Amino acid sequence: MADPAAVRDAIGRVEDPEIHRSLAELNMVRELDVNADGRVSVVIALTVPGCPLQDELEADVTAAAMSVTGVSSVTTEFTVMSETERQAVVSAVHGGGERGITLGGPGSPTRVIAISSGKGGVGKSSVTANLGVALAGLGKTVGVIDADVWGFSIPKMLGVDRDPTVIENMLLPPEAHGVRVMSMDFFVQPDQAVIWRGPMLHKALEQFLADVHWGDPDYLLIDMPPGTGDIAISISQFLPKSQAIVVTTPQPTAQRVAKRAGLMARKVNQEILGVVENMAWFTGDDGTRYPLFGSGGGARLAEELEVPMLGQIPLVPALREGADSGVPVTVADPSGDATAAFAALADEVEARQPRLRSHPELVIR
Repeated sequence: MADPAAVRDAIGRVEDPEIHRSLAELNMVRELDVNADGRVSVVIALTVPGCPLQDELEADVTAAAMSVTGVSSVTTEFTVMSETERQAVVSAVHGGGERGITLGGPGSPTRVIAISSGKGGVGKSSVTANLGVALAGLGKTVGVIDADVWGFSIPKMLGVDRDPTVIENMLLPPEAHGVRVMSMDFFVQPDQAVIWRGPMLHKALEQFLADVHWGDPDYLLIDMPPGTGDIAISISQFLPKSQAIVVTTPQPTAQRVAKRAGLMARKVNQEILGVVENMAWFTGDDGTRYPLFGSGGGARLAEELEVPMLGQIPLVPALREGADSGVPVTVADPSGDATAAFAALADEVEARQPRLRSHPELVIR
């Protein structure tokens, strides 16, 4: 006969796939019966009805129980927590304290990196999505905030096919390819336009940071809107220890505009990790690299900002196709040139740890 205590311990170590805490810690294992012939019956309390990852959770519970010697089969049933029990889960997740922005703050293990550009159309969102997948490929936990509230595109690029789960006003970000995502895309109808000014943008970003349970990821990437407006100012206030990557294309016009994003980051005392040059070249069937958008813009920008060139991303059809189909090029073409470039970029980011520095309060006049 399988040891009931061993079975309960194995199942209790299973993580809730959205909260990323163990079932034992969240008090989700309610009833457990182990028969003499090794048949296990277990009842799991879901946080909300219709949990979108119920099948995944059932598979994980079954695998954990079957790993115990003597278990012959597993039957999993589900119930739903009461409102009081859900409140207890939220309190446990937040450490019993009030919600607030803790990411990137004192004691936080999370590196926050804003992916910025001076203008639209340089592939900033593609860089954010594929860098996130590449960092996840290094075994890192990664979150992405789609802070471009007017031109949100990250959920589509990553193939996220469901909305966040809501537990007592706490949002659980959906995950795809190892990357957790939060975006205005989840809250706006396709035929709606977001017509917001500074205070509403500031509040939305605050909610993405404070009301979303990110679970202390290793990295939080922020896909910034182009330019140097309200969102950039809010990020510097909410996340004073965040870093920045500036994305440009090789052409001089894009480089000159991208420089302003770098100067903005420096103005608010963000550390600029470096420059990424996107659409650096196209490789023809003859193996020749063609600089369709010119050359040298990324290197010049890095030189002017006195930061390193972190990487050059080639222009490949799979990059565009992946953005439209929800399968990032780092997943769709794992042996391709673009994937190799993003892997090298992830290595560069991982190697360049934040510098220790003070952060005087920013005053916007």
